[in-house]
Amino acid sequence: KIFHMFYDLAALRDYWSYLDRRLFSRLEDVYRPTVNKLKTSLFRYYLVHTVQTGRNDKAQEFFLKQASELQNQAEWKDWFVLPFLPAPDSNPTFATYFSRQWADTFIVSLHNFLSVLFQFPVILNFEAECLRSSLVQEENESLRHKLFALQAESSRMKKEEVEVEQAVMHHKLPAYVANMDRLGDSELDMTCSQRSTAHSLQSRGGFLSSFLSQSKKSPSRPAHPSGASPTQTGSMLLGKKESTNHQSAKGKEGTVSSKDGKSHFSGLVAGESSSLQQRQKRLQEHGKERKELLSKGTFQGQSAEKKTDISTAETEPCSELHAEQTETSAKMPASNAEAVGVRQEQPFIVLSQEEYGEHHSSIMYCRVDCSGRRVASLDVDGVIKVWSFNPIMQTKASSISKSPLLSLEWATKRDRLLLLGSGVGTVRLYDTEAKKNLCEISIDEDMPRILSLACSPSGASFVCSAAAQSPISHMDFSAVSSGGRSMNQVPGKLLLWDTKTMKQQLQFSLEPEPIAINCTAFNHNGNLLVTGAADGIVRLFDMQQHECAMSWKAHDGEVYSVEFSCDENTVYSIGEDGKFIQWNIHRSGLKVSEYHLPSEATGPFILSGYSGYKQVQFPRGRLFAFDSEGNYMLTCSSTGGVIFKLNGEEKVLESCLSLGGHRAPVVTVDWSTAMDCGTCLTASMDGKIKLTTLLAQKS
Repeated sequence: KIFHMFYDLAALRDYWSYLDRRLFSRLEDVYRPTVNKLKTSLFRYYLVHTVQTGRNDKAQEFFLKQASELQNQAEWKDWFVLPFLPAPDSNPTFATYFSRQWADTFIVSLHNFLSVLFQFPVILNFEAECLRSSLVQEENESLRHKLFALQAESSRMKKEEVEVEQAVMHHKLPAYVANMDRLGDSELDMTCSQRSTAHSLQSRGGFLSSFLSQSKKSPSRPAHPSGASPTQTGSMLLGKKESTNHQSAKGKEGTVSSKDGKSHFSGLVAGESSSLQQRQKRLQEHGKERKELLSKGTFQGQSAEKKTDISTAETEPCSELHAEQTETSAKMPASNAEAVGVRQEQPFIVLSQEEYGEHHSSIMYCRVDCSGRRVASLDVDGVIKVWSFNPIMQTKASSISKSPLLSLEWATKRDRLLLLGSGVGTVRLYDTEAKKNLCEISIDEDMPRILSLACSPSGASFVCSAAAQSPISHMDFSAVSSGGRSMNQVPGKLLLWDTKTMKQQLQFSLEPEPIAINCTAFNHNGNLLVTGAADGIVRLFDMQQHECAMSWKAHDGEVYSVEFSCDENTVYSIGEDGKFIQWNIHRSGLKVSEYHLPSEATGPFILSGYSGYKQVQFPRGRLFAFDSEGNYMLTCSSTGGVIFKLNGEEKVLESCLSLGGHRAPVVTVDWSTAMDCGTCLTASMDGKIKLTTLLAQKS
């Protein structure tokens, strides 16, 4: 009433917008008509008050400020003449609103509505929910720091293990240790038993010196005063007839003082028995680790070879065993280093993955708006869903189109608006907050399929790709199974429309002939537009001159998806030939890099069912998306999104992370970097949309 008394229209609008933003927008859809009626009645109450108090200037001011919003609303059509009527209270159209009864009814209705609204548990718990959300964010942050600390600790421990193994490998191990990974359990037990029974028969000076030097990790200590190598000693220990061959081996090695050997052995035998058991246990664990690192095929070959070598140990040269030991020892630290490197180079951490399951048929488009707060998704049945995911996943608007829809795009400036292209030659402007169509324009009756829409970053205009009817349906499997290609090899148009007036500005020239344009994308300032067509040609348009600056043959078959790179010096394209190519936009047709993608990333996408049923879908939405820095790319796959690292020097894309989570092929993706944490969207043929929140690890 204070706003009415002082004719403060701006304050009245702001206060209602505040209530709408904080309260009304959180209500269920069934309350939206009531809110709209109360808003209309509030403004009419204000107008009646201005006329009753003789302030026709304020009534005229109201219509000047509100004309853009009210002129398309049927309920306000007759009210624009109100300031110019001599006696509006006696006019049949307005007499009801000038009565005391209507004013009292409106005040009581508004009061009751707000009273009931403030009793809703959702409203009462709003501050508690905010507090809970902040606590969860703090907990996530602390867990993230703990995760980084654990990863650093794990990396450090792995590095220490590699260093210990490398230090062990610097020693000349006995042959039974060096080749332990090629021995079966029976051979290992036999070797240990032979080694224990041979204590009293063999000279202990050389062997115990070697053993102590390894257990204490001191290679500088002399290992064999007699000059015998550990490999030779180990070879003799592995022989089955060791007691028979002991004397001849001893004669070859040279004599050692038996008195010194016996005294040395008698002093250490008590401690050696327990140390020997510990050492054997460590060696067994070490052998298991090496078996896991080396390939099974190599192990089997080496095991067979070892069994042969045991029976002929006296005649086999020991240098071969030592060479195999050295080669195997060199492989293991390298494998460990590679394994540690893969863990350290993980670029993203998956914080969460949620599912939006309101669709019941295959998804065609799934796009995040410019603010990164809302998502618009469209399925093949013409169902449009607008939903938010922060702090909770919630549907904001839902609509079903009577005519088939083929394209979808967010408006840039008024990000509450959606552009929807149909299969009957029309483009609709849909208000996601008012949940209604603002207008619908007819493009071309001869070109009924609206294949692509792209709104300029300024929001002043949008481009529209219209094409003639295709002989192949976008859900027709027979075309794919019979080898059919290029379903859009039909005439097409590329048009520029004004967003405010919703009128056509011009038609672009398509050389060498008019062709269906499958995909379109603007650069950051809207000065350049890149398109991909059914003839395999990528065209780059100068939007200031409104002409094609350059074009080149990019793919064998159709171009399915195009995007500018982050530095906007190149463009990327995916085509029907399964290639993912980077092009230099400063020199027409110059390839920067080229990669081959699997068919599950480029389409057509096939979903198999019972009794041989197969559903096929040709690409419609975005097939790839980049992270904020343009170093990583998200693509489709049969089980979820896959993130690749972009590296122009490599000929094969490096897969960094598989998001997973889907049971049907993913047909379109999007990657929003508006928030601190990157949000990946993957939509599949079973109507499921996975929202994966990633945290980039800073190097």
